[in-house]
Amino acid sequence: MGIITGDGFIERLDRLGNEIWLDGERVKGKISEHPAFKGIIRAKAALYDLQHDTKLKDELTYVSQEKGERMGLSYLQPKTIEDLRKRRRMMEHWARCTHGLMGRSPDYMNTAVMSFAASSSLLDGKENSFPDNLHSLYKRATEQDLSFTHTFINPQINRTQLHLGYSAKPISAKVIERNDKGIVIKGARLLATQGGLTDEVIVMTSPRFFLEEDEAFAFSIPSNTKGIKFICRQSFVGGESSFDHPLSSKYEEMDSIVVFDNVLVEWDRVFFYDNVEVAEEFKTCSSFHTFAYHQVVTRQIVKTEFILGLAELLVETINVGEYQHIQEKLSEIVIGLETMKALLEKSENDASIDQFGYMRPSMIPLQVASNFFPKIYPRFTEIIQLIGASGMVSLPTEKDFNSELRGDLDMYLQGATKNAEDRVKLFRLAWDLTMSSFGTRQTQYERYFFGDPIRLSSTLYKNYPKEKYVEEINRLLK
Repeated sequence: MGIITGDGFIERLDRLGNEIWLDGERVKGKISEHPAFKGIIRAKAALYDLQHDTKLKDELTYVSQEKGERMGLSYLQPKTIEDLRKRRRMMEHWARCTHGLMGRSPDYMNTAVMSFAASSSLLDGKENSFPDNLHSLYKRATEQDLSFTHTFINPQINRTQLHLGYSAKPISAKVIERNDKGIVIKGARLLATQGGLTDEVIVMTSPRFFLEEDEAFAFSIPSNTKGIKFICRQSFVGGESSFDHPLSSKYEEMDSIVVFDNVLVEWDRVFFYDNVEVAEEFKTCSSFHTFAYHQVVTRQIVKTEFILGLAELLVETINVGEYQHIQEKLSEIVIGLETMKALLEKSENDASIDQFGYMRPSMIPLQVASNFFPKIYPRFTEIIQLIGASGMVSLPTEKDFNSELRGDLDMYLQGATKNAEDRVKLFRLAWDLTMSSFGTRQTQYERYFFGDPIRLSSTLYKNYPKEKYVEEINRLLK
């Protein structure tokens, strides 16, 4: 089968009938037609269609040696630096299609599936571990072009390190039964972005203090498995008008809590269970983080390019480019963009074959980028707000321009280089990116994409090779 079309993706998603709850009600009917979800589903479908573009197919797909069918390049397990660059070029195409605003574009989770399968030997010979199931997932995903979400985080009941979280009933998802069919899961996991809007959901334990054995598991199951429900936050789709809500109408991804109500995970879907050691080591020792960072940094670069283009167009529209404080602000974005590009390129240039035989990007530059971007992105949104100033507040709607007010708007809202309608469209875009509920969620999302920024800094410090610099000082002091 290989790569699917956008229509194929939508039809398959509608057939699943996943249990999704929004604003106190279960979503009924075709999920692709629901106002809260249809924008992101159509945007995602466009990515699948892009794989069939005759001009791009060689940059977005590869031919499987086993099947002779075209597979998505996000599933390619790289053996050379050129393979890495092929993967990056593919990710750039998809990111540019969504302006870097879709944090869970399919290539992110496809990359996760690829890396888990590439690192499956970590499970060899380990108790309650099934490396063959990871290979089966990878084969199924590539052959059917499946879409995935994941959930790795427990509910934030009490974040104190010494809190053990004892409860009469499971709060965080736990194994409550093991039988001849599989394991039974009860409890919840947090923050499945696009939860309920994908074919499958991957559930994996993240290492943490005082991990209990019944919480140490990993598996992937269809999103419509009996007993799974997705509880959505409030929708940030401002409306269907692409004039009024140019971004949220297309790219509002939705985040959800995943509740497991006695969910049976059959044995052929389980990667490991009841093994704290494996749960603590698999994600950190596998290639998951390295390849995931590679995808994310690629997307964030495209997103920064989008922000730079938006900022410059704002400057031109209101003719403020001559002011040095404006030039300084735009230079901040340029510095951020070029720094991220250099770090990504260094990660590829310094790539090496890992213990599993695959070409892995250098992790240190990617870790630096993952520490850098959460700090600069909020500043980028602030720069957009400062350039736009009061123009970001007084924004009429599409209906206003289609009313008898049109003459007034054309007179009083024109820009130096744009008529009133085009100027308002631009400023509404800037508002939707930085000030709407959709935009502020984007900022928080980038701040915490890979978790707590302090923990990320600590990990970078611990992993960075500092010894040769210390030795140089010691030699000086002798």
